[in-house]
Order: sequence, then C-alpha cells, then structure tokens
Amino acid sequence: MTASTTRRTTAARSRIAAVGAIAVAGSLMLTACGDQTNSGSGTAKESTAGSSAPLFDKLPKKYQDAGVVKVGTDAAYAPMEYEEGGKIVGIDPDIAAALGKELGVKFEFTSGTFDGLISSLNTGRQDVVMSAMSDTKARQEGLDDKGKKTGKGVDFVDYFTSGVSLLVKKGNPQKITSLDDLCGKKVAVQRGTIYEDTFKAQATKCEKDDKGKLTIEAFDTDAEAQTRVKSGGAVADLNDYPVAAHIAKTAGGGNDFEVAGGQTDAGPFGIAVNKDNTQLRDALKEALDAIIKNGEYAKVLEKWDVKNSAVTEATVNAGK
Repeated sequence: MTASTTRRTTAARSRIAAVGAIAVAGSLMLTACGDQTNSGSGTAKESTAGSSAPLFDKLPKKYQDAGVVKVGTDAAYAPMEYEEGGKIVGIDPDIAAALGKELGVKFEFTSGTFDGLISSLNTGRQDVVMSAMSDTKARQEGLDDKGKKTGKGVDFVDYFTSGVSLLVKKGNPQKITSLDDLCGKKVAVQRGTIYEDTFKAQATKCEKDDKGKLTIEAFDTDAEAQTRVKSGGAVADLNDYPVAAHIAKTAGGGNDFEVAGGQTDAGPFGIAVNKDNTQLRDALKEALDAIIKNGEYAKVLEKWDVKNSAVTEATVNAGK
C-alpha cells in the first residue's frame, strides 16, 4: 500500500529469529486468537506514577485511574509489531512505550485480525489501534472500499510515514518491477488492508488497458499471503516498504523473497482513536510531539533502521 494505499494497511532485536516465527507460516497462529492474544507493554500494576509524568494531567481520568491504555494490533507484521518470547514487540510497541513515559501510563497491546481492529475500537474493547494502519479519508469517515458508510469513522494521530513495495519470490522469476507487470497474473494479499484496495484498483486498470486479468487472493494474515508467493501460487504480495525489506532480508535467511521495484506513494500511519475520545487523541498528539522533541522517537526509529520514515511533528487526520 502506499501510505495512502497500505495496510495500515508502512525493522529486530533478533531479526532472523523474528521472521522464522512470523514471516510466512510462523505467525499464522497470532491473529487466530482474536483479541485474546495479550502480551503488551505492561500492566496497570506496573504503571508509572502519574504525578511524575509530564503529560499525565492531559489524559482523561479513566486512563489516569486505570494506568493503562488498551491497544488493538495485528501482531503478525514484523518489524512493526510481532510476537517474540510471549510478548508483542516491534516499532509500534517501542513508540507506545515512549509515549507512555510522557503520559504516565502503560500501553497494553492485544493482538487480533487486522480487519477487526477498528470494530474493537468502536465497541470499546480497545482504547486505540496502533498497527501500521494508514491514515486515510475513508477510515476517518467510516467508509468501506465501495464508499458506503459503515461507521462514524476514527481520528488518527499520525506518527510514521511509509510507502509500499512489492514482495516477490527470490530471483523474481516473473520479472515484476511495477504494478503494471501484474496484469494477467495472480497476487496474494492480506484481507481488509489498503494493499488489497491497491490491487483491486490495479485489476481495474489492467482490464481497462486490456492487458489481462489480475487475480487477487486475499488471506486473513500477511503470513499466509507470503506463503502463497513463496510456493509460486502467486507472483507478488504488497507491503509497506520497511516490512517488505525486512521480510526479504530475513525470511529463509534471505533466500525466500526480494523487493521488486521501488517504494511508492508514501503517506502516514496513524494511531486510531474513537472520534468521541478527543481528549485522549489530543494527549497522544502532545506526547508524540514531546518524544520527537526530546529525541526518544528518533532513538526508536534508529534502533529499527527506519529513520527515513520519521515525522517531524505530530499531526491529526493528515491522510488523504
């Protein structure tokens, strides 16, 4: 997906081991448990004393009392978020931990399938969604891929930028270099992501240009889509560039995949917040600006080799 057309649908302490557990087959179990896979950044008992955190007073009293902000994620998307040693780790949990120090609470991550995350937010099971989710106008307005109103939408606090890249089998046997090269072929993708929307748009273009039908196979997890590409059943998967590059570098010791073509359509990832929860949204924005200013944000991005994805200031609903 481009940032405006991605999963977010946009690297590891132990990167080879992480992909062994996640990229392809290893992560298939993570999202199967829905919201019951819980191994976040801490618990209420571990919460930082609110009085010592600079932005604690900015939070709604609900979170001050609980000491926890519940985060919905799809922990099958290394290096953004994945499971390692019984915990959810990655770029998003590390940024959340830095935000938590400013706000005086812990961010507790729970894994579920990506296409159910906004629903878990709107039903109150989660307080925010942080899962490499693209900030788009459609998500802000609660529209499905056909433009139909399905909910009231969400607000985003934008914290990361990324473009998207095609992930193909090692050696690129089909010589894929762009979306146009997919016409007449079959691709695999995670269901409910903007990557799927990108492939659908390309399928329409292929048909219009009379270049052959683009067949799309959608799966519950990106790991399943990767497996399909690895087996030769599909020619490409689509991912945010940092994720695609990480998979290509680590899956099968670097022998399973490669990134085809360049990075395109950069846009923002956002922390999704219920539109009625404006105080929490504004507190998150202020906390993000604080960690950008004090350098903690840069340290996280440097740790994961994604410095090019940095934002210079927090924005709300900047996606298109």
